[in-house]
Amino acid sequence: MKIKNLLFAATALVMSATTFAQSNLLNAKTPSDIGKKTPAQLISDNDKPLPYGYVHDRDVLMGKTIWEFVDVDERINFPLYYPIDTNFVGKDRRSLFDVLVKNIKSGKITEVYADDYFNTKKTFKEMESSFTFIDTIGAGKDYINDHYDEFYPKAQTITKKVKGKTVTETIPAAPGAVLDPQYINKKELDASYISGYKIKGYWYFDKRQGELKYRMLAICPVTPEAKDAGNDNADVIELFWVYFPAIRDILHEAHAFNDRNSAMPISFDHLLNSRRFNGVIYKEENVYGDRQIQDYMKDNAQNQLLESQRVKEKIRDFESDMWNY
Repeated sequence: MKIKNLLFAATALVMSATTFAQSNLLNAKTPSDIGKKTPAQLISDNDKPLPYGYVHDRDVLMGKTIWEFVDVDERINFPLYYPIDTNFVGKDRRSLFDVLVKNIKSGKITEVYADDYFNTKKTFKEMESSFTFIDTIGAGKDYINDHYDEFYPKAQTITKKVKGKTVTETIPAAPGAVLDPQYINKKELDASYISGYKIKGYWYFDKRQGELKYRMLAICPVTPEAKDAGNDNADVIELFWVYFPAIRDILHEAHAFNDRNSAMPISFDHLLNSRRFNGVIYKEENVYGDRQIQDYMKDNAQNQLLESQRVKEKIRDFESDMWNY
């Protein structure tokens, strides 16, 4: 079993090496050539994520769905968070949030939902108010009040005689004045405001291979709304849930920074599937309607962490018990 896991890790490492983040860096004659692969490289690259193996329902001896929260303030989770300012990095380096939002906007990611049970689909247009907030500051409102007729001109009614008859004619109002941008407060939700990610996954024991396995099902960015961005006391929301197996090809093309070796970056698909992050369990499927840990361990953060650890150990102990006679 250890040999099989070692071979899997070696295969993934080789695949990540072929997807060099800065292709043609040493051969580029101009900066625009950096990142462009030659036809020979494109042919030799097997640039696809490692496919999941088929698992028959009868082979699942035990299964448990859990939800975890990944806090991006933890150092181990930094590759999911940075870079937050893309003005000082290359085009090949983007945060996970930027990758998700960019591909939702372009329509490449379509499996976007409002909840973690995939009941209601969402479009970017429906979520646009969460990403952008535009408001007029106090000084701008005062300026509008002082020049109200300029911004909201009224239609004029004139009376005139035509062939001896009195005719009333209404002249439409002219377009109102446009407020100077200095009076407008516009906030855009970006990667810097991310608090973390919620992840839904499935732990199961494969009786054919005799081991405990994990399959990620969905991922959700947790952020404040655009209007509350930058406020330390702002409430955070689940921005959207994305069905993970449907976006593996996109995440395979995007790479997280490898602090040890920038020549071999790791794809977000590999990073998440290999669980190279730290998450805290906040919910498991249960008879109480999948209630969260904080719903029955109230006002006690330490007990919530202990309960989260208990859920983790319960799943891990099942595999250990399978080999005890």
